[in-house]
Amino acid sequence: MDILLYVTAATLIVAGLVGAVVPALPGIPLIFAGIWLIARVDQYRHLGLWWLAGIALVGAVGLTIDLVAGALGAKRVGASRRAVWGALLGTVVGLFFGLPGLLLGPFFGAVLGELAAGNSVLRSTHVGASASIGLIFGTIIKLVASLTMVALFGAGWWWNRT
Repeated sequence: MDILLYVTAATLIVAGLVGAVVPALPGIPLIFAGIWLIARVDQYRHLGLWWLAGIALVGAVGLTIDLVAGALGAKRVGASRRAVWGALLGTVVGLFFGLPGLLLGPFFGAVLGELAAGNSVLRSTHVGASASIGLIFGTIIKLVASLTMVALFGAGWWWNRT
């Protein structure tokens, strides 16, 4: 039974690493679920509370940055408050429309927010493009956080290998 649980955990971690770059999969939660399952099956001998808390913290930071990256990209170019909120709402709404929604949600949210603030179409498009660039950087941060979680898992396992 333990072998089946270890295989399931490894599958979750691999799926999570794929999800770090494929927006439709919840990468970081899958990785943490796999790591926690391995720790649980091992009865927390190799990964205790502090290791799991540290890994969870890295995951939470990665998720947060990924969620707000589009809004931060828009804000970086001096977008209006409405555009920043539009990019954030576009990201959240985009979650329900799969890959196209995740890629286009922040862009359209920022554009609509900037237009609602009374700015030109050209300016609004510039802000939307910046939100999209922020989304790309958010994905990079999510990938780095995912790899860091796996590296911390390996380090914790190696550190407590007795």
